[in-house]
Amino acid sequence: MVHPATLALLALAALLAGFVDAIVGGGGLITIPALMLGLPAGTPITTVLGTNKVVASTGATFATAQFIRAKVLTLREMVAPVACSMTGAGLGVWMAYLLQGKGDAWFRPVMVGLMVVMLAFTVFRPDLGKVHAPKYGLHHQRGLAALISFALGAYDGFFGPGTGSILIFLFVAVLGFDFLRSSGLAKSVNWASNVASLVLFVSRGSWIPVVGLSMALGNGLGGYLGARTALTRGSGLVRAVFIAVVSALILRLGWQMMGK
Repeated sequence: MVHPATLALLALAALLAGFVDAIVGGGGLITIPALMLGLPAGTPITTVLGTNKVVASTGATFATAQFIRAKVLTLREMVAPVACSMTGAGLGVWMAYLLQGKGDAWFRPVMVGLMVVMLAFTVFRPDLGKVHAPKYGLHHQRGLAALISFALGAYDGFFGPGTGSILIFLFVAVLGFDFLRSSGLAKSVNWASNVASLVLFVSRGSWIPVVGLSMALGNGLGGYLGARTALTRGSGLVRAVFIAVVSALILRLGWQMMGK
């Protein structure tokens, strides 16, 4: 049984995570370590991931609704990426149960390297993502968005940290979107992978209801506030938060690697 004070702290962490995640992704950077600290020792990693998906799905739902309502993207643009993300997430969850965390030894170094490249590319190209200038025709653009969404959906179902940030970077660097539209599309894609993963984890009992639902309340409020802030402040804020979150992800994953 989780102590009420611990539940309150977890809900507060989830609120902060929802706010950050709605803007630029990376909410798992906050919620997964919080769950590992707050849950009893020996809790299976699939239970941690399943509980986190309940939390993340709530914030993503509120954030995605705000982006759709503001007409940052049309529903037609989102259909294929969302469907592909859900399919990829199903594959990722299956891999998570199959391997039970055995991929950590090589996943973390790969992730750190990828994050360093993303950070350097963004910092040394200050104009990146300021203007919405798609690089391809509509059909080619949608095909690439669907492919990216499938790959990152699979990663999110299997491991997860940094999914939203990687999506934003790829939509900016590969497709030529500005940071605000990239954030909106990334959030809808991440919502899809979260929901698909949630259904699969929960159907196998891999979650703790009282923790997941308590944190979901905070995450939903954070997601709503974060999306509203991004829409008000625009691409400049999203870029700045992106740099901060990616830097934090590099530090966190690097620290975990050195601790082993």
